Amino acid sequence: MYSKEVEVQNQVGLHARPATFFIQKANEFKSSIWVEKDDRKVNAKSLLGVLSLGITKGTTINIIADGADEEEAAVTLVNLIASNFTE
Repeated sequence: MYSKEVEVQNQVGLHARPATFFIQKANEFKSSIWVEKDDRKVNAKSLLGVLSLGITKGTTINIIADGADEEEAAVTLVNLIASNFTE
């Protein structure tokens, strides 16, 4: 299991288009991936799950991955968020 923390900095947080882009990227990995905010943890591959966390600008979240490509998955998703969803 590998986890990494990141602060969301884009204007709309992890909603709508950024959340969809995040989930598409998460689905490229074989590992199980979760997004954790406060005491809640949801599947990073689930749009409803991610949206239900209400992640806004300035929120710190934890990306947790478990599986064959766990480190690559977590680092890629953290970098995506840190880059404000620009590749």
